[in-house]
Amino acid sequence: MTDGVLNVYKEKGYTSHDVVARLRGIFKQRKIGHTGTLDPEAEGVLPVCLGKATKLCDMLTDKRKEYVADFVLGITTDTQDMTGNVLSMSRAETAPDKIEEAVMSFLGSYEQLPPMYSAVKVNGKRLYELAREGREVERSKRPVTIYELEILELEPPSVRIRVVCSKGTYIRTLCHDIGARLSCGAAVKTLLRTRVERFTLENAKTLSQIEEAVKKGETRGLVLPVDEMFGELAAVTVKEDFYKAALNGNPLFLRAVTGKSGWLEGERARLYDREGRFYGIYEFQAMKGRFKPVKLFL
Repeated sequence: MTDGVLNVYKEKGYTSHDVVARLRGIFKQRKIGHTGTLDPEAEGVLPVCLGKATKLCDMLTDKRKEYVADFVLGITTDTQDMTGNVLSMSRAETAPDKIEEAVMSFLGSYEQLPPMYSAVKVNGKRLYELAREGREVERSKRPVTIYELEILELEPPSVRIRVVCSKGTYIRTLCHDIGARLSCGAAVKTLLRTRVERFTLENAKTLSQIEEAVKKGETRGLVLPVDEMFGELAAVTVKEDFYKAALNGNPLFLRAVTGKSGWLEGERARLYDREGRFYGIYEFQAMKGRFKPVKLFL
């Protein structure tokens, strides 16, 4: 079984679940999971976890993401992009200074209402499933953060922006909200995800490229090992007498490991054995003088 994280370039027309299904066939294994949905019409970076790395899925979902979006002012649709049914059309705002002001007003934190065409669950059902049934339900706004926001092109009614945002941010909704602020509406034309944590567009591979590499046995460098996802953390080695305790997921006192000294409360480390096998991520508890397991992969 292959373990690690794959940087997939999701092409238009695929759902995130389609990508996982295709990869299960390519790698001949069931244990595969994606790190957060990407709209079928969107494209770009989609990290996919294989084997033991599926325990990472929730950790990668929390990471900052970067997008480039093109949207059109003067139109609103039921999907908040140009694939949906048109709900309204109005005269688009064309004053560059007003458009720039509206765009940049969303820099920072704000409350965002999840769109009906989204994977958010309400009473156990996905919103997009309800939307396809022609139903609209009440939903709560969620706090999101826009860390970086840049206008790349401004040719009214078309606008291109670069966004770095927090978990749970819908770029379609951000563009919709910008249009609402300008009182003319807006809908996304194209959406490209360019980065998720360390995974960038430049290093992403299409499903066809991945399939070809696997067929040729040229997978070296294609799948990132699990422990490399935590390369910024110091490494410690569990002593042989404490292998069993580590395998059972028990906390480990300082005497059980070798490595750096001077650990701080809450500081995390990568744990290995003498043979170099990666056990998982541990967090130091200063008051108890021990490491507590956070996520185990062995």
